[in-house]
Amino acid sequence: MRKIKKIMMVAMSMILVAGMVMPLHAAGKVTVKASGTATPAYQYGQEKELKLTITNGTDTAIENVVVTPQVKANIEKWPFEIENVSYEQKVDKIEAGKSYELTYDVKAREDVASKYYNVKFDVSYDGLENAFEQSVFVKMTAKPEEKPQEKPEEKPQTDPQPQQPSADTGISNSEPMVYSGGDSGDSGSATTSTSVPRVIVTGFSTDPEEVKAGSNFKLIVHLKNTSKTTAVKNMLFDFNAPTEGQDANTASPAFLPASGSSTVYLDGIGANGTKDISIDMNAKSDLVQKPYSIEMSMKYEDGDGTQFESTSSISVPVKQDARFEFSEFELSGETVEVGSEVNVMCNLYNMGRIKLYNVKAKFEGEGIKSKEIFVGNVESGATASIDGMITGESETTGDGKVKMVVTYEDESGAVFTAEKELTLLVTAPMTDDMMMNESEMVEQEKAFPIIPVIVGVIIIGVIVVVVIVKKKKEKKRRAEEEEILEDELNRLTENE
Repeated sequence: MRKIKKIMMVAMSMILVAGMVMPLHAAGKVTVKASGTATPAYQYGQEKELKLTITNGTDTAIENVVVTPQVKANIEKWPFEIENVSYEQKVDKIEAGKSYELTYDVKAREDVASKYYNVKFDVSYDGLENAFEQSVFVKMTAKPEEKPQEKPEEKPQTDPQPQQPSADTGISNSEPMVYSGGDSGDSGSATTSTSVPRVIVTGFSTDPEEVKAGSNFKLIVHLKNTSKTTAVKNMLFDFNAPTEGQDANTASPAFLPASGSSTVYLDGIGANGTKDISIDMNAKSDLVQKPYSIEMSMKYEDGDGTQFESTSSISVPVKQDARFEFSEFELSGETVEVGSEVNVMCNLYNMGRIKLYNVKAKFEGEGIKSKEIFVGNVESGATASIDGMITGESETTGDGKVKMVVTYEDESGAVFTAEKELTLLVTAPMTDDMMMNESEMVEQEKAFPIIPVIVGVIIIGVIVVVVIVKKKKEKKRRAEEEEILEDELNRLTENE
């Protein structure tokens, strides 16, 4: 009898375990989303209703439903003005499978950016242990920026001589100073009887044409002897650049000679003649993008040995390469159905020394479309957010590669492009037939009595075990009785 009880206890335990491990069908969800099919859109400072639809997707009615937006002072969390003490809304009851529309009177903040904001709502109702969070995307359009008129940069002046650098050429020349010299003891009288030979810089060029910070370049200076009667000789030129840098330990000239020597020698220039001199230089790597002056001092003699000195200033523009990086993409979904949207976000880090102007971004790829995103100007060392929506147009047939194409301008208006790839598959939309088939499969699974069948099988197994045990006991009892009878028969036989 005890063994039968133990068997029944084992059977009941198996039934309980089976009930625990049986797959349970997921209950439906309570969802909150923006009413309609379009993303709610607002202009800066615009007052407009935000309509949400809360849907009870469960099998039972829910009561005392509370929907509360997460109102924050941070504009990234709540892009609307905080005009009410509480934005909480309550619904007494929502039947299973039914929806209810909530309306919030909101006003977009004046300083919103042109992008999509993720607004979060907390939802709770009776029977729910913890409130859950739902996100709703809203589109904001910023106030147009008034582009300030930029003042033209003043070219550095290192020479206080009367002649100022030309705005077109970046060159200035000073008047030569005369010093006595040569074998004659009275060379001063000779210079008064002849014209003073004046050597000027008529222009310059660089190789390469664009000088970039941190690179080597060749500076080619074009010289002219303006005197029509006097030749000059024994010419010595020395190049000096202004010191750049805030720290005394790291301050150094903007340009340094690549060979180590800043001096160039030239035999001479004939009357009314021209010649070129060149020097290899290196631009300091941390220079800001602007023109930098190089002062060139000249020493030369005329035919009588009279010495002259003068200076010229050359203004060389330095360019900095744009240097920036993109963060990893954040997507609201790994795939998107045809006709639906997915939100894509990433950051642009301007790690260079120049400002990026009129930054724009657009997503391109198979089966998608997106609107161009205007990011604006990004200062050196600043971070900008790229936030856009991608719409699925047709089902993806390839690898789902999508390119984000970013364009920007430098201070001269030249346009540059950068790209970054992401993977996004566009899937076919779920049709009514597919939804019906899925619901029919769920109903069939619900209609089939799996648990009763398992219970029945277990009970039959228990009965079979009991029968087998009883048969074994009966067989053992008969064998014992036969053995006793055989022993008695043997004893009687011995007595006779």
